[in-house]
Amino acid sequence: MVVLKGRGTLAEAIEAVVTPVARAHGLTVVDVDVRGGGRRQVVRVFVDRSDGVGIDDCQRLSREIGDLLDVEDLLSGPYDLEVSSPGLDRELRTEREWRWAIGRRVRMWTREPVDGRRELAGCLVEVGETDVSLAADPAPTRVSRGLVTKARLEVDLPGSASSGRSR
Repeated sequence: MVVLKGRGTLAEAIEAVVTPVARAHGLTVVDVDVRGGGRRQVVRVFVDRSDGVGIDDCQRLSREIGDLLDVEDLLSGPYDLEVSSPGLDRELRTEREWRWAIGRRVRMWTREPVDGRRELAGCLVEVGETDVSLAADPAPTRVSRGLVTKARLEVDLPGSASSGRSR
C-alpha cells in the first residue's frame, strides 16, 4: 500500500481528487481501488447513482478524472483507469460500501446461526459499529458484524422472487 505524505493512501488521495467531479455529475464514489505497481498500475473507480449508472456516465467521468489525475500527478508512471458501476451483486467489504447499501436488498452469510440460519437476506435498514439490521422475513433481524463472513448486494430484477412480484 502506497502512503502519501499528508494524504493517506494512494486510493484515498485519488478519491479526494475524483469525488468532487463525480458529485458534479450527480454520482457517488462507492470505492477506489489501486492495483499493481512497477511498470503499470490499474486505478478502478466505482460510482453509483440512485437511478443507475450508464456507459456514457462512465466514459464522461473517465475522461475528466483521467485529465485531473494527470494534472495532480499522484501516479508515478503509466496507469490504466477504469470507471464503472459497482455491479448488481457487489460484495460489501468496506464501511463505506455497507453504508452505501442501506435501503438495498442484501444477502449475508454468518459463521454461526442467527435466528437458526447462517444465510440471511433482506433490506439493509441500519449499519452500526457492532451490528447491522435487516428488514427480513419472517421478522427484522439484527446481526453482529463480527459474525458476518460475507455480504453482497442481492440482484433484485423485476419478476424475480426477491422483488416481491410473482412470475
